[in-house]
Amino acid sequence: MTDMHEVVVDSLRVSLTSQQRVIVLKDIQNDLYIPIWIGTFESESIVVALQEIEVSRPQTHDLLKNVIQALGARLKHVELSKIQADTFYSFLVLEYGETEYRVDSRPSDAIALAIRCHVPIFVDTEVIFSAGVRPEKDMRLKKTTAEDRIPHVNLEEEIDASLEKNLSVFDDFLKNIDLGSAPDGPDSDEDRKSGNDEPDKPDTDLLLPL
Repeated sequence: MTDMHEVVVDSLRVSLTSQQRVIVLKDIQNDLYIPIWIGTFESESIVVALQEIEVSRPQTHDLLKNVIQALGARLKHVELSKIQADTFYSFLVLEYGETEYRVDSRPSDAIALAIRCHVPIFVDTEVIFSAGVRPEKDMRLKKTTAEDRIPHVNLEEEIDASLEKNLSVFDDFLKNIDLGSAPDGPDSDEDRKSGNDEPDKPDTDLLLPL
């Protein structure tokens, strides 16, 4: 499996504004990180598995694990095989007797199951080169080798880039407001009384406990 890199879950992040979740995978051999947007349910399931929290009844990923074991099969590992149109594709690699099966899966489901089964998570080399980022000052190398094409970026800025774009128009509006030129009409005092005196809070990320 020379064209695969083993990764581990580095962190789970949640936006205070949109409540969107991002799981960050880290290449164990290099200082490379892969952020992947996932759903709320999947992120909670991953946190439960990482913290080994006991639940009263099996969750969906617990059920899948139990079904695989009940059929006499085992999960060898999971693979993130490619990225296409900003969508990651992954597989569950199952072993049943002498036969190996590759089952198509969403990355979030594959990761949640891999953690429960204590098996490795592998990412294809091409996915590492196209989606991997380094947590350093933003710069792009001009060399032509595949590894040198990996951008050096601030990881949090990379994750929040899409959210900041949505807020840019609102930020420009706030910067152009001249509070000193507000009219003294009959509605002015009422507007000021009903306004929010607290300063705007920036969109920030929280780390979910692992």
